[in-house]
Amino acid sequence: MFYNLEGIISEIDMNQVVIECSGVGFLVFVSANTLSFLKQGSKQKLYITESIGENNFDLYGFHSKSEKKFFDMLISVSGVGPKAAISILSSSTPESLTAAIINNDEKFLCMAQGIGKKTAQRIILELKDKIAKMDLPSVVSEISSPAGNTDRKTLNDAASALAVLGFSNSEIRQVLNTIDPNGLSTEQIIKQALRLLNN
Repeated sequence: MFYNLEGIISEIDMNQVVIECSGVGFLVFVSANTLSFLKQGSKQKLYITESIGENNFDLYGFHSKSEKKFFDMLISVSGVGPKAAISILSSSTPESLTAAIINNDEKFLCMAQGIGKKTAQRIILELKDKIAKMDLPSVVSEISSPAGNTDRKTLNDAASALAVLGFSNSEIRQVLNTIDPNGLSTEQIIKQALRLLNN
């Protein structure tokens, strides 16, 4: 099983790249978001998810761990395959998409090519259901960052979004303790947290 590939980007196409690792070229499908970070001839690391079927063995690569985690969460949703997940990730960033799920914003998800209302509703339902099973209130109550009631709700939403991306309670607690939420939106907190978690 591949975890990541590190090598030279030798070819770039619309939604795929070839990454050369020790003389072997791997064809990897990528989102528009990941593609924006890649440059032909540069050395890069891509975090990998494999998609293995009866007639295929495809690799999907991501610039950040958070994008890979979001992809893995999306393909766990009934009826959402790798191509649909890549389409969703090509329409926006992981932090914007997780905020959309937390806020039940199906219209935002429908902005992705090929994603209809029913699929968007299913994504929100199934991923929010997973959040509901996580012990997030205790995480937020242990955060020492100064916060009023409004900021506390924003922190709670950000914690839920980070949980969607697969981060543990301890990781969420640790990173949110370093962020002052005053005046920040949920998406801004998520963006700051992901920057720290992906380092």
